[in-house]
Amino acid sequence: MKRMFLAAMKLSLVLVFLAAGVLPAHAHKPSDSYLTIQARDGNRIEVRWDLSLRDLDFALQLDRNGNGELTWGEVRQRTADIHRYATERLALAAGDKPCPLQPSPNLQLDRHSDGTYAVLAFVADCPNLVNGLKLRYGAFFDVDASHRGLVQWIAPGAPSAQALIFAQTSAEQALALEAPSAWDTLRQYVVEGVWHIWIGFDHILFLLSLLLPAVLVRAAGRWEPAASLRSSSLEVLKVVTAFTLAHSVTLSLAALGVVSLPSRIVESVIAASVVLAALNNLRGTIERRRWVMAFAFGLVHGFGFASVLADLGLPQNALTLALVGFNVGVELGQLAIVLVFLPLAYVLRRTLFYRIGVLGFGSLAVAAIAAWWFVQRAFDLG
Repeated sequence: MKRMFLAAMKLSLVLVFLAAGVLPAHAHKPSDSYLTIQARDGNRIEVRWDLSLRDLDFALQLDRNGNGELTWGEVRQRTADIHRYATERLALAAGDKPCPLQPSPNLQLDRHSDGTYAVLAFVADCPNLVNGLKLRYGAFFDVDASHRGLVQWIAPGAPSAQALIFAQTSAEQALALEAPSAWDTLRQYVVEGVWHIWIGFDHILFLLSLLLPAVLVRAAGRWEPAASLRSSSLEVLKVVTAFTLAHSVTLSLAALGVVSLPSRIVESVIAASVVLAALNNLRGTIERRRWVMAFAFGLVHGFGFASVLADLGLPQNALTLALVGFNVGVELGQLAIVLVFLPLAYVLRRTLFYRIGVLGFGSLAVAAIAAWWFVQRAFDLG
């Protein structure tokens, strides 16, 4: 038993160090940039590109005095370098002919939910636009492989924008002159929903914190192995269903503009929900009604999902399809996590490794990480 206890202790310490080194880096939203590309009358293309100062500083070392505080003066002095960096990593071509981007000399700043962004403006002349337009995107991939460019493309005469996502594996794409099909829109947003739940560590840790005790029962103040896989599966089903229903409601309401909450409050409460769910595993205060916690905090998590969907952009001509697709993607991502978790947890439920190492020390580690996230978000720490 002593060996099992020591093994559990070692595992928990490994988890703490790994999580401390990786997860806090994602306490805020992942690295994205935002582009709006619009075809004007004739051959003129106008581009607005919002680039995070955090990312630019990492790539170009804008903070010259190294004090950790980036000033407007430090950014403005590097305007030429920022424009050069951008034009070397963004390229438009109509047919086989490039459309050189001409930057505006002015550099502006704008505030997004995760910090301050530099706003760059470009114009390009594309005389062969009828032959099709292609965009090649290459910003920050060398320093962050998960970075993405979120593009709103407004084709000539189009009533609304088309949303495209550029990643390292899809760095060059065609900008369609006609709106994408319903199937293409649905598929795109399903993939984005799956991707978001898999990189949303706070959402994953909240769900897993609620699921960890599902293969156990509380008896005489202790966690004991559940009697059957059926009872454990039923417990998982209640938690996941409650979480799904709750976040689907607020995701839809927020995405449609019916209800909105400040991002800082939403992200802080999400972090607090992870802390409470993890600490509950240590005392078992809420035993058979974890689905209530899943539903209550799931309402707040829905607002978090909605902020991601807002960043991606909702095509007005396919609003329902995009919303449904993203929601379905989130649920598929959750289902994949559950299908991996439940059989493994059920097999290990009788071991001290699971009850002490995974449930006990693991929950402590999760609570500590989420508490740090809460401090970061509530007090707006960089």
